[in-house]
Amino acid sequence: MPKKPKHKLPPLNLGDETLGQRLARLRKERGYTQVEFAGKIGIIRELISDYERERIKPNYDLIIRFAMALEVTTDELLGTASAKQKESSPNLKILRRMKKIEALPQAQQKILLQNIDMFLKGAQK
Repeated sequence: MPKKPKHKLPPLNLGDETLGQRLARLRKERGYTQVEFAGKIGIIRELISDYERERIKPNYDLIIRFAMALEVTTDELLGTASAKQKESSPNLKILRRMKKIEALPQAQQKILLQNIDMFLKGAQK
């Protein structure tokens, strides 16, 4: 039978988010579905769901893989350091749409960009 520790460790204050919530938020911010993210890591989608819902805890190897795939530090993923905003890199959803727009004929690109500009102008009011 293991001995009881003599000293009680103070509780960790890792913010309001759990690891699973933080993992889901970071995944969504980068535009990945659970299926896409699981493929990037090399595991099945059901495991991503289980990690995000806190049904199971990832081991250190998976935490490192998650952080690398999400392009954050393990400290940011675990909640021990504040996340640094990367203003210069758009999320994957925007990049995918940009590639589709670039594949359109020039005339259609012009019309679509005019519509986007009108929408953005209206949204700023």
